[in-house]
Amino acid sequence: MSFTGTVPTRALGPGGPEVPVFALGSWNTWDRMEFDDAVSLIRRAHEVGAAFFDVAHYNMGPHAENARTDLIFGEAVRASGIARDDYLLCGKLWLWEYPHTTFADQMRTSVDRIGVDKADLVVVGDYFGEVDVRAIVTDVAAEIAAGRFDGWGVNNWAIDDVRLAIDFAQDEGLTPPTFAQLKYGLVRRTMAEGSHYGELFASGALALQASDVFEGGILAGKLSPSRKIGADVGGIRDRIVAAYPRVQQIAHSLDATPTQLGLAFVLAHPATANVLFGVSRAEQLEDNLGALALLDRVGAEGIRAVTADLWLDREVNADGTWPMQA
Repeated sequence: MSFTGTVPTRALGPGGPEVPVFALGSWNTWDRMEFDDAVSLIRRAHEVGAAFFDVAHYNMGPHAENARTDLIFGEAVRASGIARDDYLLCGKLWLWEYPHTTFADQMRTSVDRIGVDKADLVVVGDYFGEVDVRAIVTDVAAEIAAGRFDGWGVNNWAIDDVRLAIDFAQDEGLTPPTFAQLKYGLVRRTMAEGSHYGELFASGALALQASDVFEGGILAGKLSPSRKIGADVGGIRDRIVAAYPRVQQIAHSLDATPTQLGLAFVLAHPATANVLFGVSRAEQLEDNLGALALLDRVGAEGIRAVTADLWLDREVNADGTWPMQA
């Protein structure tokens, strides 16, 4: 049965916009489906109130792929007939070649490739080693002043750097990050639920944007993914594969699918503003939308109770550092 309601919205952090709790991510998404299917998927996302698209130019560091996914998205969203004001666009700013490759250069390239004038939000991405947080906040503010986007978040930053970014921005009258995009789901919870990020989420200083909820498809039943998937932080992937039958069992007991269980779990976290997922077929989106009914029926406490034994990374970076900096 197709979803007939409207996806609810939540604030993307203090001062952030109201965003749908579901958002479509771009990595290995738009370039792995037929073009007409991409157009239909965008239209359906808009129809149910989930027209939030996370789209990046993958051309640096571990993502030096020169993928066409952002180009395809731009073509598909224009073909969909949806006006620019009727969807939210979240881009990425990479730190691997920063400041040699400036944020201004990255933004000009990104919006030109998609074929738009600006993004609504950006996520300032992964890094190795130390970074100049004050310079990052200042350069982000310059891009906001230039009208290239309105707000920003961080992606997998060490917690001390996040705190510094918030404090420096507030001291200087600049725009602080309002959300953190973290790997978060049934089996990988430590970064989001550990004491460090957890303190910022509990205080309301940041919202959580969950990504890689299905571990590259493993928790959706694709136990041997053939495509490139996200990093295996803590080396727990074999344990994740072994845990999938338990995920199936719990989902079946709730008259739900494993994907619905995974999304309902993420939305049960009070700090979660939205969750990114990549779908390449309309039926996958419809299935995901069913998570909303599951959460409403079982409740956040009920979802967390039945999935408590699935937390597999309790001891991974419990000090709040990210493995790439550890």
